[in-house]
Amino acid sequence: MKSVLLIGLGRFGKQLAIQLNELGHDVMGIDHNEERVNEAIDIVTDAQIGDSTNEDFLRSLGVRSFDICYVTISNDFQSSLETTSLLKEMGAKFIVSRAERDGQEKFLLRNGADKVVYPEKQIARWAAIRYSSLQILDYIELDEKHSLYEVSVPESWIGKSVIQLDVRRKYDLSIIAVKKEGDMNFLVTPDTTLTEGSSLLILGEYKSIQKCFKI
Repeated sequence: MKSVLLIGLGRFGKQLAIQLNELGHDVMGIDHNEERVNEAIDIVTDAQIGDSTNEDFLRSLGVRSFDICYVTISNDFQSSLETTSLLKEMGAKFIVSRAERDGQEKFLLRNGADKVVYPEKQIARWAAIRYSSLQILDYIELDEKHSLYEVSVPESWIGKSVIQLDVRRKYDLSIIAVKKEGDMNFLVTPDTTLTEGSSLLILGEYKSIQKCFKI
């Protein structure tokens, strides 16, 4: 269980609070808007109304005692930047700040953020890749190039073994697991034979996935 300081209880901040609460973390929610704070009372451990750009207010929260500080202020990048900078100056252990536009990430990182999330862009990319092909069932981005993809087994692959398909040599893709009826089997060998109704967990670049599955 982590102790979390969540600054900004707009739509994204509120959803983040819900998820953190469901995971069992202690969450202190902060917002300058009283209505937002009142709406979040049931999903956070504690909540306060206040201006996070006010150094005295922020210091009163005991920033150093939190394992993670999230800055999810919406529609006010200057306040987000100032809050991030103050948290770093006060010795926050780990700061995750939200970017809303291209170009904001570099400024947040320069001013104290350890990580930056860009939910609109990340969800848009996920939706573009996920729904642009019926072959892709899900995917998780690992870095700028590589992701884990869950893909349905093409009809032409049914009955063939991993070594026969040889996707590692042909497409630079690695089959990590085979999923069948909800069960994930990570013990994939060259002799593993693919069956109808199964899906694969594949590690690689999107361009390789496109080439392999003719997307």
